[in-house]
Amino acid sequence: MWLRPSDWYHPAVDRVAHAVATGARAHEAAEDLGRARADAGVGVGETIDDLVCLYRTEHLEPPLDVVRALTSGWADAQAGLAVSGGVIDPTTGLPTAAYLGQRLAETYGAATRDGTSVRTTYALTVVDVAVDEVPALLRAARASALGAALRAVFGASEPMAALGNGVAAVVTRRGGNLEAQSACLRTEITARVVPLQVSTATRHPVRIWQVLLPWTHTEALTLLRRLARP
Repeated sequence: MWLRPSDWYHPAVDRVAHAVATGARAHEAAEDLGRARADAGVGVGETIDDLVCLYRTEHLEPPLDVVRALTSGWADAQAGLAVSGGVIDPTTGLPTAAYLGQRLAETYGAATRDGTSVRTTYALTVVDVAVDEVPALLRAARASALGAALRAVFGASEPMAALGNGVAAVVTRRGGNLEAQSACLRTEITARVVPLQVSTATRHPVRIWQVLLPWTHTEALTLLRRLARP
């Protein structure tokens, strides 16, 4: 059962499926698939299960060397992520709070050079989808829906981050239409939590509010820590 439906498809899926269906060599495609799954934040166990399910649709078991190629690709990608500092939260697919803090450092620095103020230009839009006492599996599915919805509404270029257990934040320009964005975001979240059957684990209505960014970057980091939920 995929926790992140939007991450399921990758061109390597077609190539592995074609190889399995035709009996062609699947090693290179499997390695690419392993790499893609790691990039999407999928664990190695779920990645192997994915391959096994594909083979079993043809009443086959995956050859050991194909599994080895799959896990090799996954491990190579994980090594690259480790070098980059692990900036992606694996459940939401969003950047981490630490990475958002770095982006904010760049924003504050640019404002200082331009003689402007971050506080008068930007705000932090905070989204909370959590309800109490939710099993870990449902939390993971809910987090996936939250991340996909935020990317759909704000786009991948907007600085945003997962702040833990159903809370996320996006740096937005002041003067935007928060009411319209909030309505759109609630619609996108609902459209994703219903198929995943996690509506009961999601706050209704989703709580969305805007916080002015502080005057300094240090204060902004304190704000992110205060908003974070373990």
